[in-house]
Amino acid sequence: MSENSISRDEVSRIARLARIALTDEELDQIAPQLDHIVDAVSKVQQVDTQGVEPMSHPHSIDAGMRPDVEKKTLTQEQALDQAPAAQDERFVVPQILGEGE
Repeated sequence: MSENSISRDEVSRIARLARIALTDEELDQIAPQLDHIVDAVSKVQQVDTQGVEPMSHPHSIDAGMRPDVEKKTLTQEQALDQAPAAQDERFVVPQILGEGE
């Protein structure tokens, strides 16, 4: 555990400030868990990061972008041709929002 361990009273105070109701058993259980977390974070803070470039992701990411090439697609008539219902050059679908209004 760390030198500055988190006391049960500190956990109680933090819980009260956060408006979280904790039982005595939960306070006894959470105090050492929080102490363990703080200890782990302090170890990470001790790592020498001098000369390490900041990054947004631990792995290099290749977005795999393809060239933007214009291709032939369906015409509006072809798309609507197989639709169960079409009206005014649009698909007709059942109403799901605001039904019964």
